[in-house]
Amino acid sequence: MPTDPRWPRVADPGSSGPRVAILFCPGCRWQTRASWMALELFNTFGDALGEIALVPAGSGVFEIRLNNECLHSRARDGSFPELKPIKQRIRDRIQPDRDLGHSEP
Repeated sequence: MPTDPRWPRVADPGSSGPRVAILFCPGCRWQTRASWMALELFNTFGDALGEIALVPAGSGVFEIRLNNECLHSRARDGSFPELKPIKQRIRDRIQPDRDLGHSEP
Protein backbone atom coordinates (compact mmCIF):
# COMPACT_ATOMS: atom_id res chain seq x y z
CA MET A 1 0.00 0.00 0.00
CA PRO A 2 1.47 3.43 -0.92
CA THR A 3 2.12 5.91 1.85
CA ASP A 4 -0.11 8.93 2.16
CA PRO A 5 1.98 12.10 1.57
CA ARG A 6 -0.23 14.00 4.04
CA TRP A 7 1.11 11.91 6.93
CA PRO A 8 4.58 12.56 8.32
CA ARG A 9 7.32 10.02 7.78
CA VAL A 10 7.80 7.93 10.90
CA ALA A 11 11.27 6.53 11.48
CA ASP A 12 11.35 2.77 11.69
CA PRO A 13 12.51 1.91 15.24
CA GLY A 14 14.87 -0.61 13.64
CA SER A 15 16.31 1.90 11.19
CA SER A 16 20.01 2.53 11.08
CA GLY A 17 19.68 6.32 10.93
CA PRO A 18 21.60 8.33 13.52
CA ARG A 19 19.81 8.88 16.81
CA VAL A 20 20.17 12.07 18.84
CA ALA A 21 19.04 11.85 22.44
CA ILE A 22 18.67 14.94 24.59
CA LEU A 23 18.56 13.92 28.23
CA PHE A 24 17.20 16.52 30.63
CA CYS A 25 16.10 16.92 34.23
CA PRO A 26 12.33 17.60 34.28
CA GLY A 27 12.53 18.65 37.94
CA CYS A 28 14.92 21.43 36.91
CA ARG A 29 12.39 22.51 34.24
CA TRP A 30 14.88 22.07 31.39
CA GLN A 31 12.36 20.51 29.00
CA THR A 32 11.89 23.81 27.16
CA ARG A 33 15.63 24.07 26.49
CA ALA A 34 15.71 20.41 25.40
CA SER A 35 12.71 20.92 23.09
CA TRP A 36 14.24 24.02 21.52
CA MET A 37 17.52 22.19 20.85
CA ALA A 38 15.62 19.26 19.32
CA LEU A 39 13.71 21.62 17.01
CA GLU A 40 16.91 23.37 15.93
CA LEU A 41 18.60 20.04 15.18
CA PHE A 42 15.56 18.86 13.24
CA ASN A 43 15.49 22.11 11.24
CA THR A 44 19.18 21.68 10.39
CA PHE A 45 19.42 17.94 9.74
CA GLY A 46 15.85 16.81 9.00
CA ASP A 47 15.78 13.37 7.39
CA ALA A 48 19.54 12.89 7.86
CA LEU A 49 18.70 11.84 11.42
CA GLY A 50 16.72 8.71 12.17
CA GLU A 51 15.41 10.07 15.46
CA ILE A 52 15.63 12.98 17.88
CA ALA A 53 14.50 11.88 21.32
CA LEU A 54 13.73 13.91 24.43
CA VAL A 55 14.60 11.72 27.41
CA PRO A 56 13.64 12.68 30.98
CA ALA A 57 16.65 11.89 33.17
CA GLY A 58 17.96 12.26 36.70
CA SER A 59 18.43 15.34 38.80
CA GLY A 60 20.66 17.98 37.21
CA VAL A 61 21.19 16.03 33.98
CA PHE A 62 21.44 17.75 30.61
CA GLU A 63 23.24 15.75 27.92
CA ILE A 64 23.31 15.55 24.16
CA ARG A 65 24.13 12.12 22.72
CA LEU A 66 24.57 10.91 19.18
CA ASN A 67 24.24 7.13 18.88
CA ASN A 68 25.16 6.86 22.57
CA GLU A 69 28.30 9.02 22.19
CA CYS A 70 28.06 11.87 24.66
CA LEU A 71 28.66 15.09 22.71
CA HIS A 72 28.00 17.33 25.70
CA SER A 73 27.27 16.80 29.36
CA ARG A 74 26.41 19.66 31.67
CA ALA A 75 28.00 17.76 34.58
CA ARG A 76 31.20 16.95 32.67
CA ASP A 77 31.56 20.21 30.74
CA GLY A 78 30.30 22.59 33.43
CA SER A 79 27.67 24.42 31.36
CA PHE A 80 24.77 24.01 29.00
CA PRO A 81 25.74 23.22 25.40
CA GLU A 82 25.94 25.93 22.79
CA LEU A 83 23.94 25.03 19.67
CA LYS A 84 26.62 25.88 17.10
CA PRO A 85 29.27 23.40 18.33
CA ILE A 86 26.63 20.69 18.81
CA LYS A 87 25.51 21.11 15.19
CA GLN A 88 29.14 20.99 14.06
CA ARG A 89 29.86 17.81 16.04
CA ILE A 90 26.78 16.08 14.66
CA ARG A 91 27.58 17.20 11.12
CA ASP A 92 31.20 16.04 11.44
CA ARG A 93 29.99 12.56 12.40
CA ILE A 94 27.06 12.04 10.02
CA GLN A 95 27.61 14.38 7.03
CA PRO A 96 31.18 15.77 7.03
CA ASP A 97 30.71 17.52 3.66
CA ARG A 98 27.53 19.34 4.71
CA ASP A 99 27.65 23.15 4.80
CA LEU A 100 26.02 24.54 7.94
CA GLY A 101 25.85 28.08 6.61
CA HIS A 102 25.92 30.63 9.43
CA SER A 103 26.78 27.86 11.93
CA GLU A 104 30.23 27.48 10.39
CA PRO A 105 33.26 29.05 12.10
